Parts: sequence; C-alpha cells; structure tokens
Amino acid sequence: MAPTARRIADIVAPQPVVEGAGVRLRRSIATGRLNYVDPFLLFDHFGSDDPRDYLAGFPMHPHRGIETVTYMLAGAVEHKDSLGNAGTIGAGDVQWMTSGGGILHEEMPKPRDGKMEGFQLWVNLPARLKMTRPRYREVLAGRIPEARRQDGVRVRVVAGVAEGVRGPVTEIAAAPSFLDVTVPGGAEYVQPVPKGHCALAYVFEGGGMFDGEGEPAVPATRMVVFGDGDHVRAKAAGGGRVRFLLISGKPLGEPIARYGPFVMNTRQEIEQALEDLRMGTFVWRG
Repeated sequence: MAPTARRIADIVAPQPVVEGAGVRLRRSIATGRLNYVDPFLLFDHFGSDDPRDYLAGFPMHPHRGIETVTYMLAGAVEHKDSLGNAGTIGAGDVQWMTSGGGILHEEMPKPRDGKMEGFQLWVNLPARLKMTRPRYREVLAGRIPEARRQDGVRVRVVAGVAEGVRGPVTEIAAAPSFLDVTVPGGAEYVQPVPKGHCALAYVFEGGGMFDGEGEPAVPATRMVVFGDGDHVRAKAAGGGRVRFLLISGKPLGEPIARYGPFVMNTRQEIEQALEDLRMGTFVWRG
C-alpha cells in the first residue's frame, strides 16, 4: 500500500488553568474541549514573564497510575520525591517520572535570566503496570541527541527514533515518540508514525502546515490532533520557521478512572488510592 500522510483531525487552542499552589498554565489535553488522547492524559504549557504566575509551584503531592514528562525550554524546576530523588532540571533537560503504585513529589519552578518556560505531559500506564515500583529518570540536555539536516531541519529526540537517531528514554509501555522539531522556511519534515498510534503536534513557535498545500497554517500556540496514517508531514508557514513538539504513542484501549493526580482503571481503584493516602500507606514501599 502507498504511504498515507496523516491529516489534521482537530486543532485545539489551550485553555488557561491554575494548578498547584497557584501556577498559571495553558492546557490542551484534560479539558472539556479535549479530555484524553489515548494514551496521553494531560498536556500543559507553562511559562510567563511574571514570576508571580509560577513561583508558588507544586508543593509535595501524590501520583498513581501514570508517567509525567517535564521538558524545559527556559528557567529551571527543582524536584524532590518520596524515593529520595532530588535535583534541578534546566533548559533542554527532561524529567520522566513513572509514578507506578504511589509517589509523592514536589516541583518548584525558578526563573533563569528572567525566563521560565516548559511543558508537562502525562502518559497513561497499562493496568498491569499501574501498581509497579515508581521510577525517576532525569535526562540532561547534553544527553539528548539532535539530528541536524543540511536543509536546516533540527530534531531533538527525547524518546523514539527520528532521522536515524534514537532518544535516551526507552522501555516505556506506550512506545512513545517525543520530538522537539524545528523546520525552517522552504524545508519539509516527514516523521514516520506507526499506523494505529495516536499523533499530536504542539506548535509553540511560528506557524506550521501539516495537512497539505493550500491548507490554513496552524499558529503558535495550538495542539494538532492527527488522524491515522503512517507519517506526519510538516512545513513552515509564511516563509518563516516553525517549532513544535511531535508526540505519538500506542493507545492502551483500557478504561480510565481519573481523580486529580490519580489515573486508574476503575472507580474502586481511585477510592483505594484516596484511602491509602488517608491511612499513610500510599507511597510504594516494595
């Protein structure tokens, strides 16, 4: 069969929300407009020129049943958790945390050179892994490979494979691809995505064309949800450049029950998580 380019199924404008102790975010997934794109549960874009929008941060809070991915563009986030991990991620760094059966963690944003910006993605865990041991991975910018083409296309590969380059984050149940793609004017980028996997592009600089010639440009900041196919095509719009996150993953096809930072398969499992939190037995102790 001939290769099939994925067409745009939806374009979503982020909604402003306030989370944690008062952090202002732009949310594209986990809203009334777009609740869930299996296996992705939430997508937030954070950043502001006003420190009052983020300095209160996310004091110690629980998670169960998911993985959280934090990718920084500017500034820093100080982290600590109930496993004893602690550290700081800065521009270009990634934190990939598997909450498994239960973890408490804290994330406190800090500006650097007056700037703070990044993204957080939640990835669902299959039922068989929801109560496993939590795991924390911090991948510094220098360990994230970047493919550079002669036409100016650049792809930072956090997870998955692009332009023959494999990302450092592996062994994830959803087999995700997490790419930071820059396409200059006049160039085209084509990324294979397995049929049946979901695919998303979050445009955060410039504007992009994803649906063939003559289609309207997708401006920053917008989330593109693609239909099925075996690859995504991207060009910059208007002679400028476009930069976007290209995210894909294998749907789990399982029921979900969610309550704040808990995502399980049944309401009873959510109630058990709340009971464990009340009884002081929430944190995974293996």
